[in-house]
Amino acid sequence: MDAAAQAKIRLEIDFRKALHCGQLHIHYQPLVSLQTGEIECYEALLRWFDPVRGYVTPDTFVPLAEEMGLIDAVGRMVLQSACKEAKNWPKHVKLSVNVSPLQFRNGNLISTVVNALNAAELPPERLELEITEAALMEKGQRPATIINNLRGLGIGLSLDDFGTGYSSLSYLLNYPFTKIKIDKSFIRNIEHEAKSRAVIRGVIGLGRSLGLTVTAEGIESQSVADYLRNEGCMQGQGFLYGYAVPASELSILQEQVDENAL
Repeated sequence: MDAAAQAKIRLEIDFRKALHCGQLHIHYQPLVSLQTGEIECYEALLRWFDPVRGYVTPDTFVPLAEEMGLIDAVGRMVLQSACKEAKNWPKHVKLSVNVSPLQFRNGNLISTVVNALNAAELPPERLELEITEAALMEKGQRPATIINNLRGLGIGLSLDDFGTGYSSLSYLLNYPFTKIKIDKSFIRNIEHEAKSRAVIRGVIGLGRSLGLTVTAEGIESQSVADYLRNEGCMQGQGFLYGYAVPASELSILQEQVDENAL
C-alpha cells in the first residue's frame, strides 16, 4: 500500500510538471464521410509521453487531472491550442474536443470555450464538443442551461459513447445535440452479432429521423465501413482512416485518406 501511494504521488508530481512544462501534446484523429471518403472533422486527443514511463494512457492521466483539480487547466490548454491549429485547416473541416464531466460541472466551460474561439479567431460553427452521458447526470437546470448556451453560440454538440448509458434517448429529446457517436463496442461485433447490427440500424434510423449526424467509432476494416455506409451511417472514425497524429503530420494523413477515397 505504501509503494502504491508513493507511486501515485510521483505520478501526480510528474503530471503537474508535464502540464506546466509543455510535455502534454495534442494529436488529431480524422472523422471521415462514409459517402465521399473526405475528412470532415478532426478529434483532438491529448497525449502524454513521460521520459521514464513512456506513453501514459488518457485513462490514467485524465482521472488524475480531475482528482488533482487540474482538469480545467488541461481542458483550457487543449481548447486554446486545438482552436489555433484548426484555424489553419480547410474551412469545411471541423474540430472536435472532448469535455470532461467534471469540467462540464465546474461552471466556467462557456467562458473557456468563448475565449479559445476568440483568441484563435475560429468561427464557433467549426467547433464540436463531445459530451458523455456522465456530464448530464447532475440534477437541476444547469446542464440544460450550459448546453443551450453553447448551442446558441453555434457550437456543435455530440453525444459521445451513445448506447452505453441508461438515458441516452431522453437526452436526445431534452438537449439540442447535433451528432451522436455510436460506441465502438457495437461496431466491434458488427460482423458476427445480429443484435449489434440491429442496434446500429436502429440508431442510424433514429439519428436520421432527428436530423442528427451519426458517427460510428472504432472502424478498422473496409467491410465494416461498407456495411455502415449502406445502412446510411454518415461518418466514420477508426484505425481504417488513420491513427491520431500530431498536427505536423496532418498533411500526410490527408494524402493517405485521399488515396483510399479514390
